[in-house]
Amino acid sequence: MDGQWKDLTGSKESWKYQDMTVKLVHADGSLKVSLRSPGMELSRLRIRWKQGFSSKARCLGDAWELSYGDLAWTEGLPSTKAPWYLLTNDGTSTHAFGVRTGAACFCSWQAGLGQLDLFLDTQSGAMGVLLGNRELQAAEIITTCSRPGETAFQTDARFCKMMCKQPRLPAKPVYGINDWYFAYGKNSKEQILERTAALAVLAQDNENRPFSVIDDGWMYHDPEDPNTLCWGSDFSKSNDQFGDMATLADEIKKLGMRPGLWTRTLLANSNDRPSGLTPLRPGENNPKKRYLDPTIPENIHRIQGIIRGYKDWGFELIKHDYSTFDCFGRWGDDMKETTAVGGWHFQDRSRTNAEIVLTLYQAIREAAGDMYLIGCNTVSHLSAGLFELNRIGDDTSGKEWARTLKMGVNSMAFRLPQHGAFYAVDGDCVGLTTLVPWEKNKQWMQLLAESGAPLFISAQKEATGSEQQAFIKQCFSQASIEQPTGEPLDWMTNPRPGKWKLNGREVEFAW
Repeated sequence: MDGQWKDLTGSKESWKYQDMTVKLVHADGSLKVSLRSPGMELSRLRIRWKQGFSSKARCLGDAWELSYGDLAWTEGLPSTKAPWYLLTNDGTSTHAFGVRTGAACFCSWQAGLGQLDLFLDTQSGAMGVLLGNRELQAAEIITTCSRPGETAFQTDARFCKMMCKQPRLPAKPVYGINDWYFAYGKNSKEQILERTAALAVLAQDNENRPFSVIDDGWMYHDPEDPNTLCWGSDFSKSNDQFGDMATLADEIKKLGMRPGLWTRTLLANSNDRPSGLTPLRPGENNPKKRYLDPTIPENIHRIQGIIRGYKDWGFELIKHDYSTFDCFGRWGDDMKETTAVGGWHFQDRSRTNAEIVLTLYQAIREAAGDMYLIGCNTVSHLSAGLFELNRIGDDTSGKEWARTLKMGVNSMAFRLPQHGAFYAVDGDCVGLTTLVPWEKNKQWMQLLAESGAPLFISAQKEATGSEQQAFIKQCFSQASIEQPTGEPLDWMTNPRPGKWKLNGREVEFAW
């Protein structure tokens, strides 16, 4: 409040400052946090416990949305906050502190000498929320510790299942192709169909059919600025390179794959009234690149109409992207202390940022019906239980192996515990191109194929010879069936683990 921390007074279940009240109630195996603040705007709440940590402790946190190659066990107590949950390991046992998925605040943890803090970010935009007379059910805190014989990874995986009561998972394992890492938006109907036909035959023996996901490049662009995702983009219709999308979806099905489509739900276009957009935020100086305010009901209805349109076209999977950035003007790795900065707010200040995001995701889920949803640049803890798949790391690459190693291998190692607990974790594509050494990509493909998580391959025609085709066929076969979740064996000391347990055997990769 007023940019200053204020101490609350009380005991056990009820704490107060002026007309603000915080309640802490033990129920359903958790500590439920609720708060009222009818007369004051509220930006954040901090709860502190006396908690001792070993000087030998290692700590691990999660990420707000995508991870950026930066997840790792740290030696000693970290100076940064851990989004959503925190694990500590003293060499003997693992302790976990977290909040259940679907929280009404962005929650983060910080361990210190003799203390443990939980921060609940209640901002609306970059200003404090105005709750009025309603009570905010802020978060449900849960904890656990390792069981005898349980590795830190296994404790992490069990804890993730505790945090999400009802995950929404695919009926069968998801795998297939995506054009982004060889086309990078320069795609066409003919190119999609050629790649679909060439790779569908490599999965013809699999009962579980693969997906062919059309990435960025299919949507309509303003003819005056056809190469930029901005004011002229329209995600409700295609450009001349693609033509009728219902026909394309049907042709993909006839070739033996299930059609999928990429979209960006919050990008505005030139027909949108300024009153329906979020204000320009710090660092945003392009008046032609603006975003829909997700607190305005008309915008939510419009997004739902577009998503329903994809279903009418015959698509079976939708990958929706950029919603975190388009909501807040920041990537997740910039949200160190707070979700948003700059003194701006959404049109509706009565809801927290987490509530606003959750409402958007619920609306997309409702409109999608039985289509699968992949969240990308989506808030992990708010995606759980709503999307069948979620991208867990920043983009891999079809141009440089170092980026795939940094973003792909790191995200798989540290977010695989969420697989089957929150959603199916999507570690992103194998960018199979002539620019990336095959001996590296082959290992990355193997890890994805045998991890139990989804496998997507972005295969350039020129890089897909007989050796690559044979290996893709093998990996498609493995990825099409249920498998145990892979486990990184050296993840506590190596942020890009090379030693893994896959299907009951130890595998060592030469990254």
